[in-house]
Amino acid sequence: MTAFDLVVRGGTLVDGSGAPSRTADVAVRDGIVIEVGRVPGKGEREIDADGALVVPGFVDLHTHYDGQATWDNRLQPSSWHGVTTVVMGNCGVGFAPALPKDRARLVELMEGVEDIPGVALTEGLSWEWRGFADYLDVLAGRNYDLDIAAQVPHAALRVRVMGERAAAHARANASEIAEMAALAAEAVEAGALGFSTSRTLNHKSVSGELIPSYAAGEDELTAIAAAIGATGRGVLQLVTDWTDETIATDFALIEAMVAAAGRPMSFSLGQNPASPERFRAALDFLTEVNARGHRLRAQVAARGIGVLLGLDCTLNPFTANPVWRTLAGLPVAEQAARMADPAVREAILAEGTGPARNLIGGAFLDRYELMFELGDPPDYEPDPSSAVAARAAATGRTPQELAYDILLSGEGTGMLYLPFSNYVDGSLDGVRDMLAHDFTVPGLSDGGAHVGTICDGSFPTTLLQHWVRDRQEGRLPLEFVVARQSRATAEAVGLTDRGLLRQGYKADLNVIDLPSLRLHRPEIRHDLPAGGRRFVQRAEGYLHTVVSGVPTYTGGEPTGELPGRLVRGGDLMAS
Repeated sequence: MTAFDLVVRGGTLVDGSGAPSRTADVAVRDGIVIEVGRVPGKGEREIDADGALVVPGFVDLHTHYDGQATWDNRLQPSSWHGVTTVVMGNCGVGFAPALPKDRARLVELMEGVEDIPGVALTEGLSWEWRGFADYLDVLAGRNYDLDIAAQVPHAALRVRVMGERAAAHARANASEIAEMAALAAEAVEAGALGFSTSRTLNHKSVSGELIPSYAAGEDELTAIAAAIGATGRGVLQLVTDWTDETIATDFALIEAMVAAAGRPMSFSLGQNPASPERFRAALDFLTEVNARGHRLRAQVAARGIGVLLGLDCTLNPFTANPVWRTLAGLPVAEQAARMADPAVREAILAEGTGPARNLIGGAFLDRYELMFELGDPPDYEPDPSSAVAARAAATGRTPQELAYDILLSGEGTGMLYLPFSNYVDGSLDGVRDMLAHDFTVPGLSDGGAHVGTICDGSFPTTLLQHWVRDRQEGRLPLEFVVARQSRATAEAVGLTDRGLLRQGYKADLNVIDLPSLRLHRPEIRHDLPAGGRRFVQRAEGYLHTVVSGVPTYTGGEPTGELPGRLVRGGDLMAS
């Protein structure tokens, strides 16, 4: 008779606590870690992990699978990268609560803010809900390849309560604020992990309308925060622009919200090349606020923040070119064949390139000094000498000509990488400083979003491959990185039952061959509802991924098991 459901034997255990690695077995029963160490008892399933790392499942606290989770059981690409729990409903956008009259507006908002095709959302969303509790119930009826958790989004709340006044960015009156606060608290009591909001000019609907939460006043945000705090559970999440003009106001608002709630809060942080040292003020602010007894974290990216450019992507350097626009609706192979015609090439290049400012990243489409050909494997910290502008100058061509040729390569599948944030002076040193700070956590992968422009659900793999193993200078310790991507991210959103491989914790884990870990170049698939396109990105080196004690992927391929479930806040073990 077997003693356990699963035993992972002889691996190098990095348990998520930050403690030094050691050789150990991990025994699992009923989805819980039962023993760690030398385990004599047998398992119904056994995994030989000799020579491999055994680490907790990764927790990605910043995704946008809000739509995909209603029609798909496999939340790829995240589940290909060791992620066993995702948190969605970030940046104030989502699909609940929603009255029938508001559905189109929420779809347009998600399409514009997160670059998820509106036709796919319209086809895929069942709209079997009105309130947030109903939405959670729909998710609870489905099985997944990882666990999911949701936050209640501010934009949907505002539209639900204020209607057209929300879209017009009117200040909420006292009764509207009270209703939003009550709805947010109800959502948290029903199982939402928390509340998210956006105050960035980058977040616009597909029609160019600013996100409804942009102009919300401090009275509104602190009232919602206080109502959530009164439930005794829940977290807060915010994204803002961090400009020189707004940073002091942002600091004051964030501290007012976290103080009103008495609950954990996080905000998004990156390095803006226009003011490359400003992020350090935010790091100092983090230290000060935590010293005052609040629980505040910054979510930071594992690499440059930018976009992928290609003929089958949302953007390419010729997006705004009127001649290219006449070809834009053709299948990619046909488009590339037409573009290879010398007369077409001459006509397109004669019109030149320029920005497409209504799309995230579109303002940088003529910044050839920041564009790099994306190979396989992709290089996310490229040498500036390999930029399109530098390569073109070295060969006597214009940057437009070289970019054109790269896009046509591989029958139109060539891609360019354009990091417009975090990649300052050709380096990710600023990213390292953010990752290493005491009060930051890895985040901002946007898994499930920006499906035609980025594919950052692979951030956990970048942390291990680039920051632990490959970077020549400034590598980060393995134990530190694993702890940050598992236990620290779990704690930041109140998921206190996971992120550690210790007795009594949820049995989510990865077995990883670190020397062979390798990212592949992202690729486009047309597998969303209505044939919508999206980026996916595979990796090698994940030998096994386990959710609740059940192997979900072996060698990167699905086992057929779907043990993942909706996680409701408030039902977890005490920390």
